[in-house]
Amino acid sequence: MQGEDPFDQGAGSILRQPKAVWATAGASVVAFMGIGLVDPILPSIAKGLEATPSQVSLLFTSYFLITAVAMLVTGFVSSRIGGRKTLLTGLALVVVFAALSGTSSSVAELVGFRAGWGLGNALFVSTALAVIVGAAAGGSSAAILLYESALGLGMACGPLLGALLGDASWRYPFFGTAALMAIGFICITAFLKEQPRPARKTSLLDPIKALGHGGLASVATSAFFYNYAFFTILAFTPFVLNMTPYKSGAVFFAWGLLLAVFSVLVAPRLQERFGSLKVLGASLVLLAVDLVILGYGNHTAAIVCTIVSGAFIGMNNTVYTELALGVSDAPRPVASAGYNFVRWFAAAAAPYLAPKIEEWSNIHIPFVVAAIAAVVGAVVVWIRRTALTHEAKELEPKHAGEDGVTVFAD
Repeated sequence: MQGEDPFDQGAGSILRQPKAVWATAGASVVAFMGIGLVDPILPSIAKGLEATPSQVSLLFTSYFLITAVAMLVTGFVSSRIGGRKTLLTGLALVVVFAALSGTSSSVAELVGFRAGWGLGNALFVSTALAVIVGAAAGGSSAAILLYESALGLGMACGPLLGALLGDASWRYPFFGTAALMAIGFICITAFLKEQPRPARKTSLLDPIKALGHGGLASVATSAFFYNYAFFTILAFTPFVLNMTPYKSGAVFFAWGLLLAVFSVLVAPRLQERFGSLKVLGASLVLLAVDLVILGYGNHTAAIVCTIVSGAFIGMNNTVYTELALGVSDAPRPVASAGYNFVRWFAAAAAPYLAPKIEEWSNIHIPFVVAAIAAVVGAVVVWIRRTALTHEAKELEPKHAGEDGVTVFAD
């Protein structure tokens, strides 16, 4: 992306895209909002359904467990029915299960509906990037930046929407998401034409086979430990902050803004100057330090560290995804599916284990465990740096890839 401004008003501008791209990007914002939507209302859900923090945290566990498994299915489905139908199927599932979530009368029901929501979100999110790139005008760079911007905006706005609607009732954010996704369904139906199908159909085992590549397996393993730290912050911190939905939503909105800015604007510049592996290693270590301060600091320190963690998470998301998509010779959708299959298991584990660890010890230890996980992720990158050297060199100064395109698909 050197020497190229995606925001330039020329043909490659991120702002000059067909309606189909904007429809898909808009729906992507809402899809990513669903990840952090429940953050500010977790205490309210626990109170409303008379549940413990560990029980309520299963909302994340069921969501991401299904998402992880579904990664093996998404390529299989989209290569057979096409990207447009896969997107619409995913959106329809989210609409149905998000609405059902709002009608839940018990934690068990809500956890089950969130699992269905996770399946729909996996089908949609895993296909959205390919559709945006395929339908975009002006090359891949602007399209991919638009997708990454949608991710950051969704992660920032999810907690805000959850707070605004959840202040009246914890049920309203689920109904609101269902309504927004229904609008996305209508827009994609109206503006997006069917995309060309891949020449070769993807099998269910292709993502697993792709993990046989040492570099991709190394990235996925490191990302597994990183994701444990990431989702300890996302799912456990709201109970520690113990704030009103409005205040908690504001904290995670600021967190999401930092995530977006550092993912889209800061990470590429640091990679260009220092290289991917140095940026990733430093960011993981700094995230570990941030987690320890979050766990042992006072309430104000916990708020500040929660917000600041968004910067490190944004950089990590970008670098990990670039490494995953560029380190092996597997097709990008297959490599992404294998990588996401591994890392989402940590996203499923952390929300459940963090409150359990607190029950077994004290409120500080879950953050210590998360910090150790972040350091382990950095150690894996350092030990396996030789296997990752090829991709790292392509992102070093004066060693950009042949097409100059940076790919984000987190």
